[in-house]
Amino acid sequence: MAKRARTPDWKGWLRRWDEQQQSFNPDRERRFTAMLDVLEAQVGRRSDVLDLGSGPGSLSARVLARFPRARVVAVDHDPVTLRIGRGALGSYGGRLTWVDTKMGAPGWDRALPRRRFDAAISTTALHWLRPPALRRLYQDLAHRIRRGGVVLNGDRLPSGRDDPARDRLEARVRTVRYSRHALDAQWTAWKRWWREAEREPALRAEFREHEARSAGHPRFHDTSLALHRDALRRAGFRDVGIVWQDLDTRVLYARR
Repeated sequence: MAKRARTPDWKGWLRRWDEQQQSFNPDRERRFTAMLDVLEAQVGRRSDVLDLGSGPGSLSARVLARFPRARVVAVDHDPVTLRIGRGALGSYGGRLTWVDTKMGAPGWDRALPRRRFDAAISTTALHWLRPPALRRLYQDLAHRIRRGGVVLNGDRLPSGRDDPARDRLEARVRTVRYSRHALDAQWTAWKRWWREAEREPALRAEFREHEARSAGHPRFHDTSLALHRDALRRAGFRDVGIVWQDLDTRVLYARR
């Protein structure tokens, strides 16, 4: 008799993803909560939301759990995390849609459902975009977010040209707060998760595609708060400002 294939523990992979992300971002849940509070205050509990750079759906799941009448479109370009998200969360009772597209690339938004959204949210993702792609993303979102809708971006956003002295101070405080040992442990947790996921037989095809796409992936860099603000305003967004922060980890808000 043929041996039955093992069913992957997709929920376990998502849980372990959250654990290693928390090691990088100890204020992660507070940032999530702040973003959801703004969503409820500005667009209400029955909202149609884009989750940009969703990964396996950590933020999407929190939106859907808190707001039972909300819908989310989770957008990412990593086949590994998308597969885990689909396996762990599925369609969440028909309220969650997964989209594989490269954010900020020309025509990226053509992969989205053909409707307007109440909000676009993102966390720890848009720092990968180079300035031209980031500007294109916000310009495209201006046509996808309804009037009165919002953009919320939670990420490490150094002040840049707006306040270089503050950047230097925050860097010193960060050094005091996080020892080198702690920083090394965080990177170890990240690398361990990816190494272990690569050994999951059900993800072999996704890892082959992951490697192919990684060849054209930009290197990590910190996109400044000044650049985000300027790009949002040029795209036609209003009331651009910070609604939550801890050092240079901030939630940037903009209203359409």
